[in-house]
Formats: sequence, structure tokens, C-alpha cells
Amino acid sequence: MKIAIIGKPFTEKLVPYMQGMFDELAARNTSVLISEYFKVYLQNYLKLPANVQTFRRGDSLAGVNFMFSIGGDGTLLDAITYVGVNEIPVLGINTGRLGFLATVTYDQIPAAINSLYHGHYTIEDRSLIRADIDQDVFEGVNYGLNEFSILKSHSSTMIVVHTYLDGEYLNSYWADGLIVATPTGSTGYSLSCGGPVLHPQTNNFVISPVCPHNLNVRPLVVSDTSVITFEVEGRSNNFLVSLDSRSKQVDASTKIAVRRENFNAKLVKIEQVNFLNTLRSKLNWGLDKRNTE
Repeated sequence: MKIAIIGKPFTEKLVPYMQGMFDELAARNTSVLISEYFKVYLQNYLKLPANVQTFRRGDSLAGVNFMFSIGGDGTLLDAITYVGVNEIPVLGINTGRLGFLATVTYDQIPAAINSLYHGHYTIEDRSLIRADIDQDVFEGVNYGLNEFSILKSHSSTMIVVHTYLDGEYLNSYWADGLIVATPTGSTGYSLSCGGPVLHPQTNNFVISPVCPHNLNVRPLVVSDTSVITFEVEGRSNNFLVSLDSRSKQVDASTKIAVRRENFNAKLVKIEQVNFLNTLRSKLNWGLDKRNTE
């Protein structure tokens, strides 16, 4: 088996768990690749296998069976940009806080590796959103798992986002910005702006305004077969465009369209982990003392 690993710095208490992960992989003669920047960090804390190779974003990752994402949900979002069209399944190991996407805790790593070797897992297809922009804003990685956002670049003024659905005028949003979220992203930024939670397997986008000036404007669910285009204006000639955690300032003449990407992200789920269980536990549904009396 061949496994690629990316990650973010972790606390000292996790060092034994991370060392245990590499020892477990070495004991199974697993071929391991580590992202270049993460290997530099790990060498200060762990004893890595002698034959470990490195990779960068854009490398082919030929023959890789799984990618491990070590960190929080943001790390997993970053992992998807390494995988791209290859659709390598990603296992999220949570060393962060929320862990909505990265569902394997650090103490479950040995069991998770064992599950991979014995086929005790499922793979979920998650749709991606693609941004077509008339300039190379995202350096060729113009897709994301969670959402595409248009946001004001100055704190003092709103922007107006004229929005079109398959070429037909939808609305002009006077707001701090506008989010187009995938079903996966419906539990992220969009949720904090009042958007609905979508099941990951629904074929939809959610259009959610950020702090709209008109309070009767509400989030809208549309088909992900739609092409959504925008025209942006405001007192400032600039605004921000964002794909998940990657953002760039552009000028008002920029032409933007978003649509569903033609490939998916694949997330590895171990044993009893599923979306509905995660939804209840991470959003604390039902945690009211009145329900236990």
C-alpha cells in the first residue's frame, strides 16, 4: 500500500501518537510520501522511516492508495487541492478543534490503519465547486470542497453582487458578500450566515448572502447543474474572491462564473462514522438537560 501524508503542526502531547502512526505504517511495509513542508516540521519531533519520499502540490502521486490529512477541517480542504482529478481517497485525522470532515481522532489512528488494510471502510463522493475567472486567480487550482465566496475588501462599505442563474437575473445582493456552498460546505461558512444544512449526497448549491442589507433576502438552494455568474460593484473598485481558505483580491471588471466541477472529492469513512452521527455530535443536537430529565 502507498500512502501520502499532509498535515499541520500539532501539540506536544500528540507526538507519541504521530510516532506510533509512522511506526505502524513501517511495520506493515507501507510506502510513505510526506508533503515537503510537513516533513521539514516532522523531522524536529519524530523518527521517520528511512525511505520516506516527499511531494509538492501538482505532483502526480501515481500509485497512491490513500492520503492522510493530519490537522483540522482546513487541512483536509487543503488536501483536496493536492489530490485533484486523481480522486485519491482522503482520510481526515483530527488534531484540531471541530473535526466535521476530519473524523478520525488521534487515538483511533492504529484502528483506522487496520481498517484500511482489511477493507473495513466506505468512500463518500463529495461534489466540488469550480470557479471560472477571466484571470488565473487561484494558480490553476480553481476548485474547492466547501464554498466559493465573494467578499468586500474594505470594512466600511458594502458591495452589490448582481447574480445570474443560467443567464437569467436572480437578484442584486447588497451585502458584505455572497457565498455559494456545496452540500459539504453547507455546514461551514454558509451555516453561520443562516444557510440550511444539506445532506452531502444532494445535488445542490446554497447561495447565502453575508450580512445582507435587506433582511428579507434569504439563502437559496439551487441545482448544482446551474451555472451562476456575477457582476460586482461598490465604492471600492476591488473585492475578494475565495475558494475555501484561499483568497485573492481582484478588481470590479473581473468576470466570474461558478459551476460543479467534473470530478469529485473522495472521503474515507471508518466503520460507524457517518454524516448523520457527525451532524448530531458536532452541532450538539439534542444536548439540552430537559431532554434527559
